[in-house]
Amino acid sequence: MDNPAQIFDRRLLRLRKARAAAGMERAAFLIEHVAIDLAERLSLISRQFATGLDLGAHGTVLSDRIMRTGKVGRMLRAVAVSQLAGRADGAAIVADEELLPFAPASLDIIVSGLSLQLVNDLPGALVQIRRALKPDGLFMGSLLGGRTLEQLRSAFASAEITLTGGLSPRVAPFADIRDLGALLQRAGFALPVADAEALTITYCDPADLMADLKTMGTSNALRERRKTLTRRGLIGAACEAYRQQFGQTDGRVPATFDIVTLTGWAPHHSQQKPLQPGSARTSLKATLEAGQVSVQGNLKSSSHGGKD
Repeated sequence: MDNPAQIFDRRLLRLRKARAAAGMERAAFLIEHVAIDLAERLSLISRQFATGLDLGAHGTVLSDRIMRTGKVGRMLRAVAVSQLAGRADGAAIVADEELLPFAPASLDIIVSGLSLQLVNDLPGALVQIRRALKPDGLFMGSLLGGRTLEQLRSAFASAEITLTGGLSPRVAPFADIRDLGALLQRAGFALPVADAEALTITYCDPADLMADLKTMGTSNALRERRKTLTRRGLIGAACEAYRQQFGQTDGRVPATFDIVTLTGWAPHHSQQKPLQPGSARTSLKATLEAGQVSVQGNLKSSSHGGKD
């Protein structure tokens, strides 16, 4: 995009990641979940990749899981701040996801865990990823999707309207699965796939969720955020609204993380091509009527309790 909307304050994001680097593992449950999932997906692919990149790496969590699959010869890490690079084993460079320093067709596989949702120019970032891949190279990335932190968004809205009569942006406007899948095609990936998982984590108190977000270095970095000090009593009012709207019978509160996983390949002549329109010999209608095809959705949900 020529002039992408500047939604996030990227400088502030880097400052927060730098401050959070030392203790980030205390709230690593999301990246660990994503790392296990991406590694399982890679293990099902029957080929080897010589050189891979963990883009937007959170320490070594994702790259370690990828290396354990035995599918990748070596992994590089591109980290947002030097504090994270110092924590990584092996080759790591400081690089912005919006400006990749890699030569065209230089990597065999690129994976990314929960960092691309915070770039201002996601279409441009995906184009750069595709260009950095060798022909028939693989991209797998997990991003936070549209339903992420919907409870927190609602609680803050209720509290702020009550106390101030207005609203200020506090939770990022994450994209939904259909938009993200379309961006893969727009960026020139072959065989694009997008699927989503609604992961629910329960907390003893909404304040614990906010503390985890701060520990992750991902608290509010919207450019249009209110830059004055948070009004006295707003956090307490938001926590109370959270408990009233979403509290469970056991006193805990849920937090939804909508994880969208994107998979795409750099184009190559050997890849399967879609049939030309009108070339099918059997109609879809006839096939469905014959009961030969079952159609399943791509949205799965899981619930994880016990986050204290």
